[in-house]
Amino acid sequence: VMAVLQAVFQLIAGIYAPITDYKIYIDILLTLFFGWQIVKAFADVVALPVAKRQGEAAGKAVSNLMKLIGIGALVSALAGAVSGGPAAAALGGFIGLVIGFATQQVLGQAIAGTFLLLARPFKIGDRIVGAGQEGVVEDITAMYTVIRDAEGNKVLIPSTKLVGDILKIKKQ
Repeated sequence: VMAVLQAVFQLIAGIYAPITDYKIYIDILLTLFFGWQIVKAFADVVALPVAKRQGEAAGKAVSNLMKLIGIGALVSALAGAVSGGPAAAALGGFIGLVIGFATQQVLGQAIAGTFLLLARPFKIGDRIVGAGQEGVVEDITAMYTVIRDAEGNKVLIPSTKLVGDILKIKKQ
């Protein structure tokens, strides 16, 4: 597509020479337009299986995350194309830091949840006391452990709270 547009642009530039002064701006607009179309399509393809397994809200969250990462990649690519490699590398590093800080808690939860799933300090059906809560374990996921308390309430305890806190497993 870009090759065809470049050929059309060269043809127009041959007829109307002053348009070449605006070539960089036209290239930026075309890159943003087609790049955004690709990012949206990729985000939808990635989010579809998540939405089927985890629900519409999880699929939308994954789609939005992919779009944010795609926007960062587009901006980095444009910075590299316009001002050279060092600008793109600096911008890419900055975007990486922003994404890292933004997802720090989520990644911590996922790592703690993986630890709980592998170490298995307790299992479904155990009565536990941890993170100031007591109840019977109903489910263990990467992000949360689901317990049912004495009043019958469903309580979601973040995995980092159980890994970093004293955990008491009561006898049945």
